[in-house]
This record gives sequence, structure tokens and C-alpha cells, in this order.
Amino acid sequence: MNTLEYLTGSQAHLFWPGVVTALLVAMLGALLSPLVVLKRLAFIGQGVSHAAFGGVGLGLALGLGGDSLADQAALQAVVIAFSIGAALGIAWLSARPETKPDTAIGIVLAAAMALGFILYRVAGQRASASGSSRPPALESVLFGDVLSASWADALSACVVLVLVAFALWWSRRRLIFWGFDEPASRAFGVPEGSTRTVLLVLLALSVVVAVNLAGIVLATALFVLPGAIALARSTRLGGVWAWSVVGAGVSALLGLVLSFEADLMPGPSVVLAMTGAFLLARLLPRGA
Repeated sequence: MNTLEYLTGSQAHLFWPGVVTALLVAMLGALLSPLVVLKRLAFIGQGVSHAAFGGVGLGLALGLGGDSLADQAALQAVVIAFSIGAALGIAWLSARPETKPDTAIGIVLAAAMALGFILYRVAGQRASASGSSRPPALESVLFGDVLSASWADALSACVVLVLVAFALWWSRRRLIFWGFDEPASRAFGVPEGSTRTVLLVLLALSVVVAVNLAGIVLATALFVLPGAIALARSTRLGGVWAWSVVGAGVSALLGLVLSFEADLMPGPSVVLAMTGAFLLARLLPRGA
């Protein structure tokens, strides 16, 4: 089997960082996915993930994204800031009575993608004129390649996972109350605006990390499919999050095995595995 050869052979040290990063990012998506599905925020996740491309374009246009650790960290900081700004912009526009949420998402998504493409082209032209290294290929930006991840990428994913898990635990009562019964939570005084903002900021931060696995186009699936799998299998609070984490982790492993065995891109392979898990979860009798 190619999988055993890759993970135990002489080149195993090249693949293990990607495998660990894939699992960490899958867990990250699984923590937020039930709330994303319950609040019908899948399109917001798509908007934020596409907005991340605007951040990538801005960072490249500023001359970031080189091979040095400092350049990579600076580019990541720009993308995170841009994505959080996009999420807050969506929240602000959605709160206006004259703007529907789907309209707000569409506006931010389209504007960020257009800006990203323009800035990406500017960065490419500047690199050609100066003779410096060109920006990464659009394919790698849009679809990602988790197997090229380093241990530094795994560490950054782990840090974000811990931060998001802590934030969810700290705000768990109002987030869960608002997520499962918004009218009742409003009646009990749960601040709807700030609760939504907390979730959107966590989602934006997580999307930036997920782009390293599945790319901008496919990152959305990591924040939708685990929650959809979980809600198809359980109606209990603990069961929903347990199924979400297990479904995401197993699907990530199966997707990587598919990628190794069939020589496919890892990001799409993981998403296809999660899609298959969702279809299986819908076909089987629902648990408690």
C-alpha cells in the first residue's frame, strides 16, 4: 500500500507534518461546524473563505509571502486581519434593516475576491519586473496542498485549535443557547449581536487555517459537513459534538488514504470522504 510506504518509509518525515495538520484542521472545523449548520451560516463561511483570497492578494501586493519565516508570519497576519474584517463587515451589513444577510455576504464575497485577483495580478507584475520570485500558483492558493505543510504549520493549527476550543468553552452557554433556540435566548437576555460576532470572529480565524488544507474554494466544506453529519446522527448536545469531531477526524484520515493510494489532491479527497460520510449518516437509522 502506498499509504504505509509513505508513512513508514525513508520519506515519512515529509508526510507526517501534513497528516497531523490535516487532523488538527479537521478538528478545528468540527468544533464550529454544528453552530455553523444550526445558524445556517454556511454561506458566511464561504464568504469569509473567499474573502481570505483578498487578504492573500493584499499581502502579496505588500511584498510579503517570501520564504523566510517572518514573511510567512506577516502574510498570515494580514490574511487573518482581512478575514476577520470581512466577517465583521458581513455582521455589520446584516444588522442593517435594508440589507438581507445573503445580500451582505454576496457583497463582501464579490468585493474581496475581485480585490484579491487584482492585487494578485499586481504582485505578479511587480515580481516579473524586479526579477524576484513570483507569487504561488493560483491552483495552490485556491485548492491547497496539506501534504506540503511543515511542523510549523502543524504548530500554528494546534495553537488556533486550542484558542478556538477555549473561546467556545468560555462562551459555551450563550453560544449553545443562541445556537439551538435564538428566540428563547433573546428573551433571557443573551446579547445576540455580540454572540454572533464572537462566532464570526472564531469562524474567520479558523477559515484562514483551513485554507492551508483545502484551499479557499473547498475550505467551506470543513465547517459544514462535520456538523451536518453530526446532526444527522444525534439529537443530543454531547452526541452532536462527539459525532462532529469523530466524523471529521475519520473523514480526514480516509481522504488522505485516498489521496495517497490514487495520487489525488489531498484537499478535495478529504472533502469527498466527508461527503460520503454525510450520505452514509443520512442513510443509516438516526441515533439518540
